[in-house]
Amino acid sequence: MQLIDQSIADGIVVKAWTFDENYGRDGHFLDGLDERRLAFVGEVPPQFHVWIGKPKSQQKPARNTVGRQKNYPRLSKRNRVGKEVRNLHVYSPAFRQQTPQRYRVRDSHKGPEVWGVQWHTCYRKTHDGKLLSRACTLIVAINVRTGEVKFFISNRVPGQGGWTVRDLLRIAFGRWKVEACFREAKEELGWDHFECRGWISVHRHLIVTILAQLFCARVRHQLCPSEIVSDAQRLTLEQVRRATDVVLTSLDLPPRLRLQRHETERSRIQYHQTRNATASTSHRKRCYDEYSAIGIDPDRIKSVEEKLP
Repeated sequence: MQLIDQSIADGIVVKAWTFDENYGRDGHFLDGLDERRLAFVGEVPPQFHVWIGKPKSQQKPARNTVGRQKNYPRLSKRNRVGKEVRNLHVYSPAFRQQTPQRYRVRDSHKGPEVWGVQWHTCYRKTHDGKLLSRACTLIVAINVRTGEVKFFISNRVPGQGGWTVRDLLRIAFGRWKVEACFREAKEELGWDHFECRGWISVHRHLIVTILAQLFCARVRHQLCPSEIVSDAQRLTLEQVRRATDVVLTSLDLPPRLRLQRHETERSRIQYHQTRNATASTSHRKRCYDEYSAIGIDPDRIKSVEEKLP
C-alpha cells in the first residue's frame, strides 16, 4: 500500500488497480484499496470466499446469555463463512442459470483468445471491523479452447458509475502486458541477475534494466512500427538487444571486419524473423481451426480492447 500511496502522491492517475491472486487472497490489501476509494479488478484464488446475497447480521445478543460476551453486531452463525468461488461457479443458481458471454480478450502470436464470461454481484468479508464490504463483482472467465478458469473480484459493479463488463475485463486481462514486459526484462536484459547487499543497489539495478528495455523498445518501434505479431518484419526485443551488443563490441574493430560482423548479425536476424513469422502463421491457423471445430468465429466476437480512433 505504501507504493500505491506514493504513486498517488506523485500525481499518477489510475483508473483501476489490478493484481494477481497472491494479492487477491490478502483481505487487508483489498480493504486498504476500499478505504482509499480506489477501484480494483484483481484475480483471486479458487478458494476465495464470498456471499452471493448479503448475509444477515445479529445486532443484539440473545437474552440470558452466559459466559464471555460476544461482540455485536456480528454475522449470524449460519452466514459466518462465505462460499468458495469455485463452488459458486458450479453449484450456485446465480451462475448456472447464466449463459456465458464470449469476449475476445487478447491477441497473441499464437492466435486470439476467446473466454466465456459470467458475473454476479457479491459481498466479501472485511478485516476492518465493518463485517462486509460494499457490493462487489465476481467474474468467472473460462477459456473456450483450453477450459482454463479464472476468478476475478472487483469493487465496481457494471451499470453503476459508468462501468461496464468490458471495462472490468480489459483491466483484469490487461495484466498480461505488464507480465510480458517483466518476462522480457528477466530473460533478455538480466533484470533478476543481481547480487546486492542493500535495497539502494537493487533499485539501481532495476532502474538501469528498465531504461535498457525502454531503449530497445524505442529502437524496435523506429525500425519496425508494425505490431502485427505475424509480420515477418517485426523485430523482437531479443533481436534488438543482440544487434546492439554486436554494434558496441565491434566499435574498435577494423572497418572491413566490423562490416562483416554487422552483415552476419543482419542475416541471423532475417533468418529468425522468417522463422518466427512462419511459426506464428502455423499457430494461428491451428488456433482458428480449433475455434471453427467448436463453431466459433473469433473475428465476430466482441473484443474487450478499446477501438483506436
